[in-house]
Amino acid sequence: MTIALNFPLTPKSEIPHYSPQGNECALFESAWTRQLPVLLKGPTGCGKTRFVQHMAAKLGLPVSTVSCHDDLTAADLTGRYLLKGGETVWVDGPLTRAVRNGGICYLDEIVEARKDVAVVLHPLTDDRRILPLERTGEILEAQPAFMVVVSYNPGYQNLMKALKPSTRQRFVSIEFDFLPRDKEITTVAIESGLSEAKVAPLVDLARRLRILKGQDIEEGVSTRLLIYCATLIEAGMPVADAVRAAIVEPLTDEPDVKAALLEVAKAMFA
Repeated sequence: MTIALNFPLTPKSEIPHYSPQGNECALFESAWTRQLPVLLKGPTGCGKTRFVQHMAAKLGLPVSTVSCHDDLTAADLTGRYLLKGGETVWVDGPLTRAVRNGGICYLDEIVEARKDVAVVLHPLTDDRRILPLERTGEILEAQPAFMVVVSYNPGYQNLMKALKPSTRQRFVSIEFDFLPRDKEITTVAIESGLSEAKVAPLVDLARRLRILKGQDIEEGVSTRLLIYCATLIEAGMPVADAVRAAIVEPLTDEPDVKAALLEVAKAMFA
C-alpha cells in the first residue's frame, strides 16, 4: 500500500538521531504502511519518544505529542466548544486535528490518562478508523496518513493503572530497553557533545545503578539523564557535581540512598 503525503519531507540532516536496538524501525514503517496503530513499551527515558520523532521525520509526518496525566480527558484530545469573540465555536483537540489532516498523534504514558481516553481510541484502532464526535454529531474517517501511537512504562503499572487487554490487543507492540553499552555511549556523546571517552564512565555508572531498580531506587538511570549529565560536564561543570545534579538527585530523595549512590559514583570516577 502506498500512502500519498502532502507534508514536506524532513531533510536527512535534520532527522533526529536514533540508534536502533533491533528491527523496530522496519516494524514501525510496516505498521504505518498498513495503517496499524502502535504501542511502545519500555522504561522511562530509554528512547521511546525520540524513536517516534525519528520515525515521524523519516516518514515525513507531523507529530502531535500529548503527555498523559491524571486529569487528561477524552475532550482534551477530541476538542470542545469555546467562547471566541462573543461566539461559541468548536475547537479541535490534537487527536481530532490529526484524524482530519493526517500525521501521528502520540500519547505518551497512556496509562496515566483517565479511562475515557482509551475508550475514544477504540474505533480509531480497528478496521473502522473513525472518530465519533458526540458534541458535534460528526463521525470522522481518519485520513490515510493518520497514525496513532501510544507508550507506557510497564514498570510503573499497578492494579489501578494498567492498560486493559481490550486496549492492548488493538495495537502492534514494540518493546524497548536501554541501549547496549557501545550504542548508548555513542548516543550520549552525539547528543551532548562530550567525547565518547568521557561518556563511557557515565554509561558504566548508569548500568551499575540500573541493577538497583526496585530495591533502593524505583527506576534506573535513563539515557535522558545521562545526556543531561554529559551536557553539564561538556559545559565545564565538575564531574562530581554533574553526577549529583543529573543522576543521583533525580533518582531519590532519601539521604541514605543518595549517599550510597554518590559513594558508588565516587569509586567509579576515582
